[in-house]
Amino acid sequence: MLEGLIQEDKTFENLDYEEKKLTVTEFTECEFINCNFSKSDLSNINFIDCFFKGSNLSLAILSNTGIKNIRLLNCKLMGVDFSVCNNFLFSASFESCQLDYSSFYKKKMKKAVLDSCSLKQVDFAETDLSAAVFKNCDLTDAVFMQTILEKADFRTAKNYAFDPEQNKIKKAKFSLPDVAGLLNKYNIEIS
Repeated sequence: MLEGLIQEDKTFENLDYEEKKLTVTEFTECEFINCNFSKSDLSNINFIDCFFKGSNLSLAILSNTGIKNIRLLNCKLMGVDFSVCNNFLFSASFESCQLDYSSFYKKKMKKAVLDSCSLKQVDFAETDLSAAVFKNCDLTDAVFMQTILEKADFRTAKNYAFDPEQNKIKKAKFSLPDVAGLLNKYNIEIS
């Protein structure tokens, strides 16, 4: 059980808080292993230097939630609206996570690392992804509009498609054949 307002340096395993509101205000250096926070209200909670593994946070409510140096591995985060998180020190890395239908609208995510993630229909509009790395990610129908992608690395990403004229892509890295997704608006055939 989660008791007390501040939790520090603890490991939580197999917690099921689906559709519940947490009363804890801060987690510092905590680990969450195989926990279920699906549709949970995590509003106004600070997660600092925490690690999530094999956990489900799909449709979790993150209004004014502090995400500060969080690492997520093999987690399910479908439909999560990160745009409403607290902007102060927002920082998260995702590895082998399912983030489909989530939103990072207007977030500052410089140097973010997204490794082997499913990012289908994720909203990155107006997000600062300078020097971000999309390693082995599936970006099918992800939205990039007025997004800062300078020095971002898409070399191993697949299924991305966006308009270079509507985004800042100076010194971004791409590879063949997926770079053709930058030409979709021209409706041309490449062989």
